[in-house]
Amino acid sequence: MATGLLALLFLGAVSQGTARAAEVPRQRLAAPLSRVESLSLPALDLAVLADEDAAREAAGEPYRFAQTAPLAVRTPATAGSWETLADGSRLWRLRIASPGARSLNFGFTRFHLPEGARLLIYAPDESVAIRPYTAADNRPHGELWTPVLPSPEAVLELSVPAEREGEVELELPFVQQGYRGFAHLVAPAATGPFENVAGASGACNVDVVCPEGDAWREEIPAVGVYTVNGTWTCTGAMVNNTSYDQTPYFLTANHCSVNSGNSSGVVIYWNFENSTCRPVGSGASGGSGDGSLSEFTTGSTWRASSSASDFTLIELNSAPDPAWEISFAGWDATGANATSAVAIHHPNTDEKRISFENDPTVTSSYLGTSSPGDGTHVRIVDWDLGTTEPGSSGSPLFNQDHHIIGQLHGGGAACG
Repeated sequence: MATGLLALLFLGAVSQGTARAAEVPRQRLAAPLSRVESLSLPALDLAVLADEDAAREAAGEPYRFAQTAPLAVRTPATAGSWETLADGSRLWRLRIASPGARSLNFGFTRFHLPEGARLLIYAPDESVAIRPYTAADNRPHGELWTPVLPSPEAVLELSVPAEREGEVELELPFVQQGYRGFAHLVAPAATGPFENVAGASGACNVDVVCPEGDAWREEIPAVGVYTVNGTWTCTGAMVNNTSYDQTPYFLTANHCSVNSGNSSGVVIYWNFENSTCRPVGSGASGGSGDGSLSEFTTGSTWRASSSASDFTLIELNSAPDPAWEISFAGWDATGANATSAVAIHHPNTDEKRISFENDPTVTSSYLGTSSPGDGTHVRIVDWDLGTTEPGSSGSPLFNQDHHIIGQLHGGGAACG
């Protein structure tokens, strides 16, 4: 960041949105789903995953919520079922099941749809679905990573004009099997170490809709929770630039491991918040919320990182829909300590929370206790209200003037 101050900016109407209205699967016009080829993924070993996640947390790695199940590369030419509909268009479908999974998401390493084509992903009973993908979602990097589908089973459905069938490029080498995270939005877990992970963030956290967040209404929309290659997750924030031109820059932590090789696999969820203020310290605050993952953007380009101060800056492939009212946070790169500080974050992928430090911050080294140390980090001695947890990594730290002065790297904060 350049030295100086930059103010907050709200997303204007010039931005291009990514949301589309829900559409009806064309399977209703086709042969019964029971006739469509189905792939069954290997069962999740929850005990092994729990041990791995404990080691990951001890090593300071980002919060993992899903396991990748490699496939022999699946394309419409090698898997699934094709048929011709009454209007002459072509329909391809593939069923995928992961018994015991809480969610599924998909990584297409080749993705290109011709005009008139549409890809839908939904639960077999059509109870949940991801919005349709079209030619408007084609990107120069040729990939597509989807948000989570809260179901252990999915139907992939491609409809395409018959004369353009040969222009479709879809390769699916990976399916991610979710086993925790995103609270009530995912299917119930089987018994085992992740049986009670819904609502995994601590009860001492404060919902952003609570009165404590009233002074931060302009900054709260800038913060989003994101996934990388459908397996791990962190928090970050949209940031303004000196041109005030609404370039969709997103700031997060370097240890969240977003880089030039995987930035196309970033999916950011916006306005994922509880609708009511759950009392701090209550069972409700430590339980499952009611936020929605319906507002999301897919794909980004890596722009810069530093391991010294643990920052990463990416540029989104498409700006959030203006209807979502996402803001661009201002920042302060002068290096001055704050007289008080606020973090806005998504602990354990749960709904957005806000935490307060009423005392001055301290400049130090990472996990250092002396000041100024190497001058790369800002230390919060303890949170006066709320906390931060795994999943909060990369979240912005604001000073008393509502400017970002850093992003969460790590530490031992927790409720209690």
